[in-house]
Amino acid sequence: MLCVYLLRSLNDPSKRYVGLTDDLSRRLAEHNAGKSAHTAKHMPWTLAVALYFQDHAKAEAFERYLKDGSGHAFARRHFW
Repeated sequence: MLCVYLLRSLNDPSKRYVGLTDDLSRRLAEHNAGKSAHTAKHMPWTLAVALYFQDHAKAEAFERYLKDGSGHAFARRHFW
């Protein structure tokens, strides 16, 4: 199963991150340890939403959707 996850920075709640992983606890620990260049400067992070998919293609498509314009609007309306 793959997880599409949305993170929010505890230091700056306006900073958000959308990602995809097969191990959410490991990935969140990596974000909070500064191992991701995209999230290191806004640590620490907290999990806002986690959605699990059995179909990998659907998980990847949903992550891409959340990262584009209409997906940003969807996430603001439903998740933030």
